[in-house]
Amino acid sequence: MSEFDTTTAAPTAVVRLERLTRSFEQGGVTIDVLRGVDLTVRPGEIVALLGPSGSGKSTMLQAIGLLEGGFGGRIEIAGIDASKLGKDRRAAVRRDHIGFVYQFHHLLPDFNAIENVVLPQLIAGKSREDCEQRATELLSALGLGQRLEHRPSKLSGGEQQRVAVARALANKPRLVLADEPTGNLDEATADKVFAQFLELVRGQGSAALVATHNERLAAMMDRVVRLHEGVLR
Repeated sequence: MSEFDTTTAAPTAVVRLERLTRSFEQGGVTIDVLRGVDLTVRPGEIVALLGPSGSGKSTMLQAIGLLEGGFGGRIEIAGIDASKLGKDRRAAVRRDHIGFVYQFHHLLPDFNAIENVVLPQLIAGKSREDCEQRATELLSALGLGQRLEHRPSKLSGGEQQRVAVARALANKPRLVLADEPTGNLDEATADKVFAQFLELVRGQGSAALVATHNERLAAMMDRVVRLHEGVLR
């Protein structure tokens, strides 16, 4: 059990943002990217975060993923007020509760597919046997049962992204954050990978927030929110 767990009951929200803000200084000018974002994502809910490039979607996901500081407002993850946690505790919340899928797969090139999915589980303290079993199950469900020993350089773009999906889901996170997860794939491959992603996320009961500019993919999710001029509509 995580050091942050205070109850066995599931929280009413996996994500709760209250008045989230983020500004940057550029050339002596202050740019307000997030202007007071409020959002609640409940257990098992898959939410599409829509907005054009440059609207702040990635910045918002970085805030929720506790990947950097400089944000104002309150960020609550799985019932934990993470707004003012130190670096080590933020890392522990990420490890225990959050999985990430990025537009580019970011796989470790010197490790094969199964090893890339095993590694985050080992970091979480699981036994190698359990890690390998979980990795094999996920990769097989994603159609990679015959590709377990292949390194990323020997996999297609779609296969690499499937490994990235398996890695994100390996520890059964309460929350999956996905930033344009199929943006580098052709339409047919993107549709297939995204459908598999949704099936696995729903199957294990995780919540997900998926940043995209693709209306067609957004329509496959439970709810759509739109980031416009720094606030959600």
